[in-house]
Amino acid sequence: MAELDKLVEELSKLSVLEASELVKLLEEKWGVSAAAPVAAAAAGPAASAAEEEVEEKTEFTVVIKNAGAKKIEVIKVIRQLTSLGLVEAKTLAETADAKVLEAVTKEVANDAKAKLEAAGAEVVLL
Repeated sequence: MAELDKLVEELSKLSVLEASELVKLLEEKWGVSAAAPVAAAAAGPAASAAEEEVEEKTEFTVVIKNAGAKKIEVIKVIRQLTSLGLVEAKTLAETADAKVLEAVTKEVANDAKAKLEAAGAEVVLL
């Protein structure tokens, strides 16, 4: 039983792309389709992990990886986006992997990312 728990734990760590590849490999190996009820029972944890990951993400976090050469411009944008004071915005800009915005919509996250990148920052959305 411990082996199965370990397997479930490992499958839970898969990305959507990896889960999709796993489903394809299992379909080829066993000669079944994931759409069939038998395949869902046979695939077990892999199928449910893939189904959970398919749901579209609705909340995003905007993270600054690097403020870049124009740190002052980046600080100005951070202040506009967050209403933080100068000292807090400066600290955020100088901190690696700093979260500028959390639990925002895709549109807000993309807009913030575009503004920060235009100011010279390296940004990722999580």
